[in-house]
Amino acid sequence: MSAALKNDRFLRALRREPVDRTPVWLMRQAGRYLPEYRATRKQAGSFLAMAKNPDLACEVTLQPLARFDLDAAILFSDILTIPDAMGLELYFVEGEGPKFRHPVRDAASIEKLGVPDMETELRYVMDAVRVIRRELDGRVPLIGFSGSPWTLACYMVEGGGSKDFARIKAMALNDPKALHALLSVNTDAVIAYLAAQRAAGAQALQVFDTWGGVLSPAMYREFSLPYLTRIARELQRGDGAERTPLILFGKGNAAYLDDLSRSGAEGVGVDWLIELGDAARRTEGRVALQGNLEPTTLYGAPDAIRAQVRHALDSYREGNGGSRDGHVFNLGHGMSPDMNPDHVRVLVDEVHAYSAR
Repeated sequence: MSAALKNDRFLRALRREPVDRTPVWLMRQAGRYLPEYRATRKQAGSFLAMAKNPDLACEVTLQPLARFDLDAAILFSDILTIPDAMGLELYFVEGEGPKFRHPVRDAASIEKLGVPDMETELRYVMDAVRVIRRELDGRVPLIGFSGSPWTLACYMVEGGGSKDFARIKAMALNDPKALHALLSVNTDAVIAYLAAQRAAGAQALQVFDTWGGVLSPAMYREFSLPYLTRIARELQRGDGAERTPLILFGKGNAAYLDDLSRSGAEGVGVDWLIELGDAARRTEGRVALQGNLEPTTLYGAPDAIRAQVRHALDSYREGNGGSRDGHVFNLGHGMSPDMNPDHVRVLVDEVHAYSAR
């Protein structure tokens, strides 16, 4: 039996219910900026060895909670676990990031892909969720996550990161049927993956559409948005207060906030290229909003960080009819390895202090 949740501020905010102060968590809050993370990674030998060991994944997930008064934990894993389990064979090159040994670049290779079994090929992820839930003991909710169908496809076709995404954009132009087939199987897999994380104990779910913003508006509406909407509408999440909230996060998604707010998701994560107040006005209370401090703000001095935190909180309130409810504070993207943990504490503490009702 899971322990009762001691801090449900994050979940209540996603339901747009009143809370005593704005909840805060940070993308990549468990990461290389923490010396204890670096020590665990050295012990594990590699990022993947750490991510595939449920006990080490739990240890790393909990590290930022020992330092900061965060309102949620997020599973320590990688967005590319699904294609790895599909047989593309994920590996990492120091200084270059993730790569696949077997990218898919034509209809024939795409046709061979299938949805992995969540309790065999991806059991290590579900075991990590179960271990983390046990060790959290109800302290804060646990967020599970996945990459979006489009973002996964970018890595699967390109074979790794890319500056221009030329291969996948060429596929979109020259063989859209093949790309839609890839996005369809990815969507099936993402739905199954998030459902399995929920069954294992995840109390909220987030989809990272990291590369949706590299698409033109017409291409976004063809190759990303429909698949995000399908996830929001088909992923079974329960009802009422027991419903597991889903957040759709995307870099460069400001132009599509109206569509995303009507997708069926409970929350939309936005980057720093739009004022939160404008985002709140556009979404008209249909969803909670998450974000959106520019990540490099953490390189500023403490007083500069506090000022930017206050600006983001006030911007949301002004766009949300004078209410701070329905806002989860976060960065507009993930943290960087050279950021100062003391500055993270300044951010977290200021969010809570300034937003206290």
